[in-house]
Amino acid sequence: MGYEWWWRCWVLEFGGFEIFITFAALIILYMYSISEVREWVDRVIRNLHVPGEPQELYGPVSYVMSMGGKRVRPMLCVLSCNLFSERIDNRVLFPAVGLELFHAFTLVHDDIMDNAVLRRNQATVHRKWDVNSAILSGDVMCIAAYRYICEVDPVYLPEVLRLFNETAAQVCEGQQLDMNYERHAVISEEEYLQMVERKTAVLLAAAAKIGAIAGGASSQHVAGMYEFGRLLGVAFQIQDDLLDVYGDADIFGKVIGHDIACNKKTFLLLLAMQQASGSDKRDLFSLLTGKGVSVEEKIRSMLDIYRRLQIRQQVEGHIAGYYERALALLDTVDVAPGRKEYMRQFAEKLVGRKH
Repeated sequence: MGYEWWWRCWVLEFGGFEIFITFAALIILYMYSISEVREWVDRVIRNLHVPGEPQELYGPVSYVMSMGGKRVRPMLCVLSCNLFSERIDNRVLFPAVGLELFHAFTLVHDDIMDNAVLRRNQATVHRKWDVNSAILSGDVMCIAAYRYICEVDPVYLPEVLRLFNETAAQVCEGQQLDMNYERHAVISEEEYLQMVERKTAVLLAAAAKIGAIAGGASSQHVAGMYEFGRLLGVAFQIQDDLLDVYGDADIFGKVIGHDIACNKKTFLLLLAMQQASGSDKRDLFSLLTGKGVSVEEKIRSMLDIYRRLQIRQQVEGHIAGYYERALALLDTVDVAPGRKEYMRQFAEKLVGRKH
């Protein structure tokens, strides 16, 4: 529950004199908990209307959306809206789920490009069905995402639709950069951040901004929430890089070490390439460019290099840095401090996750 003081001024006329009376009224604005928001989001997703035929097209849609997942983007959208408004209805819930549909579309296509076999501990769509069905069902999810985004309050639709179009294009740009960098021997930190901001951070930024727009926030607060989501998104992606190496496969839901096997330019690899010297540097480049080494041996050798260079500790420090910058921005949002508590809890869980 959140509270705010609102000052009211009344003018009374008494005996020909105007008397100004000012008093403070306590207005109660309900703040919805993370579990309440998750329940609403899940309910909308469970009730998605997915046609039954052709099954090869729509079956994968139901399959992907029923896998569960963290629902980070729709929850961030709704929590952002609730910072500024207690009106949480389909005008924010549907656009929030539209963001999740778009995210699911990118995952289906990303899994094809990465030739991934598992997603959330279940077979990827192109493995369970086939590549063509995965491509088409992903396309359908993208189309459905627009349908749900357009359920925002008509007053905000032009602004929200422009933002979503820009974000969708940036996410595709980020994925292309990710694939490009797999062929590069070395990339800079600037190139890495450009890639993760487009591939991951902009969608979280858009979620926070759409929520703020739907909540009637000022233009200043809308811009602040976008930046909050962007910084949180960078921390989230670096954490994802970390979990690919140090996560528990049963919890993480993906094959551990997949990024190492595919020479993906993660933040861990970036730091190692910057800092390695002598035999570590020779071994590192041999692992990246050499052949005839088994995947298991490659992962094991890379982990040894990371351990010697204390890469894990450094990466955790960078995650904490982005997280703290995001919270500093949240502090600038001009609402009662108590109204930010659930957003703070959400951000903390996001960067401290184990899956």
